[in-house]
Amino acid sequence: MQELINVTRTHLPPLEEYVARLEEIWSRNWVTNYGPVVQELEEKLKQYFGVKHLFYVGNGTIALQIAIKAAGLKDEIITTPFSYVATTSAIVWENCIPVYADIEANSLCIDPAKLRSKISARTSAILATHVYGNPCDTHAIEKVAKEHNLKVIYDAAHSYGVEYEGKSLLQYGDISTISFHATKLFHTIEGGAIITNDDALAEKISLMMNFGHSAPTQFDELGINGKNSEIHAAIGLCMMDRIPMLIEKRKLIFAIYDSIINWEQLRKPVIRENTLYNYSYYPVIFKDEQSLLKVQEALGAENIFPRRYFYPSLTKLPYVTEQQAPVAEDIANRVLCLPLYPELDRENISRICRIINNNC
Repeated sequence: MQELINVTRTHLPPLEEYVARLEEIWSRNWVTNYGPVVQELEEKLKQYFGVKHLFYVGNGTIALQIAIKAAGLKDEIITTPFSYVATTSAIVWENCIPVYADIEANSLCIDPAKLRSKISARTSAILATHVYGNPCDTHAIEKVAKEHNLKVIYDAAHSYGVEYEGKSLLQYGDISTISFHATKLFHTIEGGAIITNDDALAEKISLMMNFGHSAPTQFDELGINGKNSEIHAAIGLCMMDRIPMLIEKRKLIFAIYDSIINWEQLRKPVIRENTLYNYSYYPVIFKDEQSLLKVQEALGAENIFPRRYFYPSLTKLPYVTEQQAPVAEDIANRVLCLPLYPELDRENISRICRIINNNC
C-alpha cells in the first residue's frame, strides 16, 4: 500500500524535550489557571511578534469571538467571503451580521476597493483575513476604517512568522487573532492568541477570557472560559526554536513544486510585495472546477489527499443572508492546497506534480 500523504502533517518536537517540560509541570501540580508555562509562552510570543499585549487562549475561534466582544462590535461587520468558516461563524455567534466584500483576484485577500460600498450606518468593524498568511492591503483597509471610525480585526490564523514591511503581521489592526492548532506551522496542539497594542482593549480581553474575574471574588465584566493549559503551552515552548528550520524546509518544498508544476494550466496567489513569507500553504488555482475535481480524484487514487481550502465560499453558508461575491465564489471553486510539510520528500513531490500535470 502506498504511503498516505495528507495536505499537512503535525510536526512534534523531540519527545524528551516535552517530557522535561511535563516533569516541571508535575512537580508544581499547577496545570491550568494561568500558570508559569503559559506566562512564559505569552512573554516569548510578545517579544517574537513585537507586540504589547498577547493573550494565549483555547483556540483561534474563541480568539475571534473574544476579540469581537471586547471591541464592543454590534450589527454589521464587513468581512471576507474567502476564509475558513470560523471567521464568519464567530461573527454570527456574537450576534453580529457578516457583510461580504469581495476579494482581490491575485492576493485572495479582501479587496479594499470593495469596502466603501459595503459600509452602512450599521457597520461597526472590518474583519479581514490574511489568507494563507498573505498580508492584506493593511494601509488601504485602515485608511477606510479611519475615515468611517471603524475597528479593524485581522484573522491572522496562518500568519506566524510572517513579516510585512519589516514588522510582524500581527502588529496591524486594532486586534489580531492567530491559531495554534496542530495543523499550523507553529502549534500548541490546540490553542490560539489575541494580540493588541491597545491598553483598554487588553484590559477587556484579560477579563473576558477568564470569566470576568478582576479578583478571586470580584467580576467586573461578562466573561467566559477562554484560557489554555500548561500542558498545551509546553508544546509551544518546545516548538518555538524549531520554526526557522521548519520554514526553511517548507521554502525548499515550495521551490520544488514551483519548478515541476506545469504553469500553463495553473496559477498561484501572488504574495504581496515587502512580505517575508512563512510558506504555510501551497495553493494552486485551476482553470475550472472540473479540472480540479479530475486532479483531486487522480491524487486520491494514489493515497494523496490535498484540501479544497477554502471551499465553499462563505456566501454559501446556510446561516447567513444570501450575498454575492463573484471573485471569491469563482476562486473557491478552483483552488486546491497541495500537501506541504517538512517531511515530504522530493520523490513524492515529483509524483504529486506528475499526477497534476498529466490530468490538467
